[in-house]
Amino acid sequence: MKKLPSRTCIGCNTQKLKKELIRVVKSKEGKIQIDKTGKLSGRGAYLCNNKECLEKAINSKRLERCFEMKINEEIYQGLKNTIEK
Repeated sequence: MKKLPSRTCIGCNTQKLKKELIRVVKSKEGKIQIDKTGKLSGRGAYLCNNKECLEKAINSKRLERCFEMKINEEIYQGLKNTIEK
């Protein structure tokens, strides 16, 4: 049986299957975007698909620490819109 990949949510710090999480990517150029396919190259961080985890990540600035840069409000708004769908 093949082992399924798992990742840790940066909001709640729990391990879940990779396909259950939302991936946020920082490219080599420093552009941050939501990776719907899970195939974009760059540094990735994962969030659960719920508002509580996103709020925890925003309040603790966890996403900013993962990518070592300031995150625009547009990125957070895009994540909120993705979670609400």
